[in-house]
Amino acid sequence: MKYIRLFIFLLFAVAVMSCNRSKDNPGYDYAGKYDMYYTKFYKAYSPNPVFRNGITNQLPPEGAVARGKTPFPYPGSNVAEKAANQAKAGLELKNPVPVTDEALANGKEHFRIFCSDCHGIDGKGDGHLYTSGLFPAKPTSLVDAYVQNKPDGEIFYVMTYGSISGLMGAHGSQILPEDRWCIVHYLRELAK
Repeated sequence: MKYIRLFIFLLFAVAVMSCNRSKDNPGYDYAGKYDMYYTKFYKAYSPNPVFRNGITNQLPPEGAVARGKTPFPYPGSNVAEKAANQAKAGLELKNPVPVTDEALANGKEHFRIFCSDCHGIDGKGDGHLYTSGLFPAKPTSLVDAYVQNKPDGEIFYVMTYGSISGLMGAHGSQILPEDRWCIVHYLRELAK
């Protein structure tokens, strides 16, 4: 019985000492052929032998959805589908952002950043890219009846997926949904 107690005491002492870990004495860890305890990491722009293309900073897989984000429920892969879904978005989507001075200021700033190069500061389709000859087709005037008579959801859809003609590119990956709704408010205000 005396030896059993001594053995248990020594076993307990060894167990407690094995929990001691510092940077000077890290102990031993092993997880097979591929060391899973201390994995190697690669900096974002450094070469990476793990991936076939050798690039560390990979694009997310197609169809990936960021945490906390809901995918846009109106896909648009071809012209017919885009036209139908644009009209459907116009009927179903309502602007969730209330019209406030802050929302209008946000919409104005995002319009200046993302829209004014093509559509112009006043939204008349006379932006720098068109007037300088860098873009061959005149962008749509956003203050004329053609756009102003469209429902908010349809304008939001065009900002998200681009125009059916393909002349305006999609901005859904560049502008957050709330900011796109603020731009819609600003366009309404700009037309006044």
